[in-house]
Amino acid sequence: MGYAASMKMIAIVGHSGSGKTTLIETLLPVLKEAGLKVATIKHTHHQVQLDTLGKDSWRFKQAGAVASMLVTPQALQLVADMPAPQDPVLLAQRYFSDADLVLAESFSQADCSKIEVLRAACSTVPRSSEGLIALVTDIAAVHPHLPHFALDDLDNIAQFILAQVRK
Repeated sequence: MGYAASMKMIAIVGHSGSGKTTLIETLLPVLKEAGLKVATIKHTHHQVQLDTLGKDSWRFKQAGAVASMLVTPQALQLVADMPAPQDPVLLAQRYFSDADLVLAESFSQADCSKIEVLRAACSTVPRSSEGLIALVTDIAAVHPHLPHFALDDLDNIAQFILAQVRK
């Protein structure tokens, strides 16, 4: 894999509506409780407004800045030009070097380990096979050589991820 050895990345992949966001959302508190600093990257095909029209950071980007960061006492927001292709490994190296784990939602073509959420109600055909290390699924017959976890088996999924991070 192409990412730094000190930081692990796992992409949570699957069809739309399969439960990727919900899985990440429920895993985050468990992984945090285990002592990990976890960052997330989400990929979307939809156009999203990242900055507020007319505000200072928007004005800086419109004036030609390749990146603009808004910093408050509690948080920061970065709006930056995106190089193609959209590689979560490179993004994690650049922006999340202090994280122990980066969970990347979607990015089924990324060069990293992947856990697929495969729900029969959405599809019975996996989105990914390269880099696949486990399935969170209600379909037993798919990739039987890989670890399978039930859709609601949060504790064992978290333990599996922790084992991956500690390798």
